[in-house]
Amino acid sequence: MNKYAIEHKNIPQYIYPVARNELVFKIKAARGDISKCSLIYWARNNLQKKESTMICAHRDDLFDYYETNVKFSKIARYIKYYFELVDLNGQKSYVTAFGIKDKIPEDGFFEYLYANENDIVTVPEWAKGKVFYSIFPERYNNGTPSNDPLGVVLWDEKPTRENFFGGDLLGIIQKLDYIRELGVDCIYLTPIFKGDFNHKYATTDYFQVDPIFGSNEDLKELVSQCHKRNIKIILDGVFNHCGTNFKPFRDLLEKQEESKYRDWFYIKKFPVEISHHNYECVGAYKWMPKLRTSNPEVRQYVLEVMDYWIREAGIDGWRLDVADEVDIKLWQYARAELKAKYPEIILIGETWGSALKMLSGDQMDSAMNYVFRDCVKDFFAKSSISAHEFDSRINRMLAEYPDEINKVMYNLLDSHDTARFLTECGNDKRKFKLAAAFQMLFCGCPAIYYGDEIGMAGENDPDCRGGMVWEENKQDKELLGWYKKMIALRKSLPPLMFGGYVSNFCDESKGIYGFVRDFNGEKVYALFNNSGDMHKIDLPVLDNADVYEDCLSHEAYFANHIDRISAKKFYNGDLLEYSGTVSLTLDRYSFKAIKSKMEE
Repeated sequence: MNKYAIEHKNIPQYIYPVARNELVFKIKAARGDISKCSLIYWARNNLQKKESTMICAHRDDLFDYYETNVKFSKIARYIKYYFELVDLNGQKSYVTAFGIKDKIPEDGFFEYLYANENDIVTVPEWAKGKVFYSIFPERYNNGTPSNDPLGVVLWDEKPTRENFFGGDLLGIIQKLDYIRELGVDCIYLTPIFKGDFNHKYATTDYFQVDPIFGSNEDLKELVSQCHKRNIKIILDGVFNHCGTNFKPFRDLLEKQEESKYRDWFYIKKFPVEISHHNYECVGAYKWMPKLRTSNPEVRQYVLEVMDYWIREAGIDGWRLDVADEVDIKLWQYARAELKAKYPEIILIGETWGSALKMLSGDQMDSAMNYVFRDCVKDFFAKSSISAHEFDSRINRMLAEYPDEINKVMYNLLDSHDTARFLTECGNDKRKFKLAAAFQMLFCGCPAIYYGDEIGMAGENDPDCRGGMVWEENKQDKELLGWYKKMIALRKSLPPLMFGGYVSNFCDESKGIYGFVRDFNGEKVYALFNNSGDMHKIDLPVLDNADVYEDCLSHEAYFANHIDRISAKKFYNGDLLEYSGTVSLTLDRYSFKAIKSKMEE
């Protein structure tokens, strides 16, 4: 047993409540090193020990991640515990707060003290497994040319960082039926408040919709029309920084050291001029001064803005720009205050790497999952990593966050800050469709960037921010139909919306990868051929069913039952109790999703 690889700490990453009477325990060990892992636990005032067998929920190239949920008859408090690990030779070891022991420990136990209400990891129920749709408002649809800024270019002109196309809120309202028919559950708008530049990430008035998008009343109407169609809507909150025309910053420029807002910013030296040498900003971009979010006055201001739009417009939450650069106290404060008043709003933080520091239950509900995006890009679009590395990276990502949060992670293929995914695929639509299928069958919340569904391409910003193509003869109707089919498939099967995730097939030489989604005993098996060759494979299955069917074509497949020894030869066969195999033929760059007939 590799004892150096074993890790558990009494911190939220490894133990946390999902209810006041239910705790999740986690521990990790070297990959394939443990034959059994058990949690031994008891109450401080009750010496009767209980055992809970832990399952290997995720596995990457180095580690196995074991976990178990334990429910208590009362509030979880003063719970002592340690772990019993059995290696492949039957040798037992015991993991305690004092280290790893060879004998049953008599002291040095871990202890969980108290499940307080605000310790519970909760997410909005409505958001679990839902489909998001990201819109760059200036480029989606021009509903009111009368509010266009001067110098608007033709709609199909090449986007630059300076030009304007004339998209607005009324234009989005006009296309809501299109969005509903696509199958979208929630819209995310990039910034709409008064600000500099066409992207509006340099906010100048947080309480006013930018006139080029319409009015505050137009926003309220948009929210109302979304809700009539059972579509949620969230706005982009840019609170890490502002624009240089933000009134507090203009006051600072005018009054310098005498400004009452001097502590709202990170001033390097006086006199302050518009220069990154004078104040901290986003990168070295002088037009976006960084707000001092550790300042209680700034925190209160941000909270007032967030509360105002939830209260006045009825929005369903916030996507929070560069959330990992903002003072942690702001998000903790905002979550506590806003969730007390609006428990079902969603808070999604932007980060381009691990979001662990924001996803412990005290800040964000979700994050923009660029880790997911990078995995899918490297495997499906670029073919730069093997199926095994893809599996490892996906499982490492899932193991990092609580399962409740994995159910609402914002899983994107691209965004207004990246090249479009079709372009990443070298305009190979087969690869793009396969990646989109994986996104729709994966756990969490698939997020579509406007126009991907009709075949829009584009390099990185600003090329990815082109005008939405509305001329039907210029849209890829076959791709649009594919997106509708994938979303409908997702919504028709509870395991794809809410189920767990376990890898069950990985063939590096053939470029084939597969997983199982399981919800309340109902299973869906997904298998992807990310290669230019046709392959016939035997897919291991967990049900004791004789007949399986294709979830799309309804073609029937007959299972071949296998014994326990044979089952262990398949991928992750040491973790999963395979009962049989199903023979499948996969065309090049294609996928199949199957389920047992008895689950109908």
